[in-house]
Order: sequence, then structure tokens, then C-alpha cells
Amino acid sequence: MFLKVIEWAESAPDVIVWKFPVGKNTIERGSSLTVREGQAVVFCDKGRMADVFGPGMYKLDTDTIPILTRLLSWKYAFEKPFKSDIYFVSTRQFANLKWGTATPVIVRDAEYGAVRLRAYGTYAFRVTDPYVFLKEMSGTCAAFRTQDITDHIRSLLVTFLSDALGESGVPVLDLSANLVELGDGVKTSLEKRLSAIGVGLTAFRFESVSLPPELEKALDENTRLNMMRGNIDIYTQMAQADAMKEAAKNPGGGVGSMMGAGLGMGMGMQMAGAFGAQPEKKAQGGVCPHCGAAVTAGAKFCPECGKSLLRSCPACGAALPANVRFCPECGQKLG
Repeated sequence: MFLKVIEWAESAPDVIVWKFPVGKNTIERGSSLTVREGQAVVFCDKGRMADVFGPGMYKLDTDTIPILTRLLSWKYAFEKPFKSDIYFVSTRQFANLKWGTATPVIVRDAEYGAVRLRAYGTYAFRVTDPYVFLKEMSGTCAAFRTQDITDHIRSLLVTFLSDALGESGVPVLDLSANLVELGDGVKTSLEKRLSAIGVGLTAFRFESVSLPPELEKALDENTRLNMMRGNIDIYTQMAQADAMKEAAKNPGGGVGSMMGAGLGMGMGMQMAGAFGAQPEKKAQGGVCPHCGAAVTAGAKFCPECGKSLLRSCPACGAALPANVRFCPECGQKLG
């Protein structure tokens, strides 16, 4: 049978190259070739690539397929129906393809030294030269899909990604703010390499660059410490208040309660010393000298054992409040 209409109605979104099923059919003079937008057609004779057609409608004769005519030694016109391999190549953009680093990429940072980074994102490509693409990548495959080339492109991406990160000089902490510029740099570096296989990279984007867990943890801790440096008084008061709450939950705990309050006070003082600040001293009450229970400021008797919290001046006998160093009546210094 003679082939009268040769065309490809694309059905699968991931097919790049599709071989027209000639079968036992032959092509005669005047057969119609339809190439849609986003397609190209390459004729091959016995493995040798010949004419390439862009979008349009063609009547096949010696004028429209000059290279194939020369290969078949047609000097003047079609001498007889012929058979040829016909490959349709999709030249549209294949977008939203994923890439990622299978293993961390090591870059040298001025502040942190050698740092292992992981990155992932998306890219898009299209066939820019069907003739070269068939020659270098597809060959005589009846169908060539995106997954047949994405592994190759991803390996190139990761290779040039390492170079781009190393040559950018951007500190690792500033990478997130420079992802667009880095993506453009990788895209530019890859264009020459991909053009050698008839492919153009139309887009390349970073979605994320992640630091090693150890470095992320250290950065989080440094941020927390910086926050504490600016609010040391507040943290000191919170530590003291938490210690007093714990002591109040167990008023009969004696030494345990005293230790809880002491730890809270000590923690606040240690934090103040570490950050070069001193917590503001405020009346917070105290503990009973007889049983160790927590008592509120100004209390005269212990709420736990009932004993008086007031002392008497050895000089004048006046009653003394807790925690005073001089007698308020006679001025006697107290031990």
C-alpha cells in the first residue's frame, strides 16, 4: 500500500521521539507530510539521516527531499515508490522536571570551612536540533521518552551545580537569598554542554538548599543565645519564678525546697554572669530558718511549722524582721 498522509497526533506527554510505523507500506511521489507546531520530522535511509522538516504541510517529491533524493540516486524524479524511516521529534518544552543531589555537594565556605550541601529544584528543556538529537541520543529507537534523557541531564546539572556553588563565593548562610542568580549561572554553564546533544535548557530553578543537620543545630543554638543576651533580665526573673513555683508545690520538702529555690536563683545569676549583666534584685520572700519551708516577704510566722520568723535585737530587745543587717530601733549591727 502507498502512504498518502504522514502525520503524528501526539498522545503521550513524555514522548520526545516517535518513529512513524511505515511497516510494509511505501511512499510514492506526492504523498502528504504534515508537521504540526512543536514538531519536526527527520527522514532516514538505511540508518543515514537525511532531510529535516519543520512545521508545515509538504508534498513529497525530489524538490522537498533533496538529500534523500541524492542518497537514493534519483537524478530527475521518483523512479519508484520507496521506503524510509520517518522520525517525528517533539520540539516543545518539557517542563517541571525534578532534579536533586543524590549525595551532598561539598563547598568551601569562608566562615565554616568545608560544608556539605544538599539541593533540589526543577528544570525544563526542549530539543533545539532534531538532527543532532537523533544522532547523539535517540538513534534508531522507535520511541524515546523524557525518562530516557533526564538521568543524563540531572548528572550534568549536579556537576555544574558544584562548580557554580564553589565559584559564586556566596556564604552558605546567604545562599537562600541568591538562588535565582545561582540558577541562572548553572543554566548558562550547561547551555554549551547540552547544545552538543541538540538540547536547550529553557529553565533551571532552585527550590531549596539545605545545610547539614549539625550546622543547622549550631545556628539555631547561636540564635537562641543571641536572643537571651538581649533579654537577660527577663530570663533571670523567669528562672527564679519557676524555682519558686516548684518549691511552693512541695512546701514540706525542707532541703529539697531550698535546693529548688537555690537552683533557680543560681541559674539566673549564672546566666547574668555569662552574658555580662546582673539581674535586678527584688524581694522574693525567703525560707523558714526552722523547717526550710518557703515563706512570703513580710511574713511574721512560718505557715508550715508556726514558729516566729522575727528575731530580737541583742542590744535593745526590739523585734527584728527577717533578713535585716541592722536593728531598726537602735542601729545595732546584727551578725
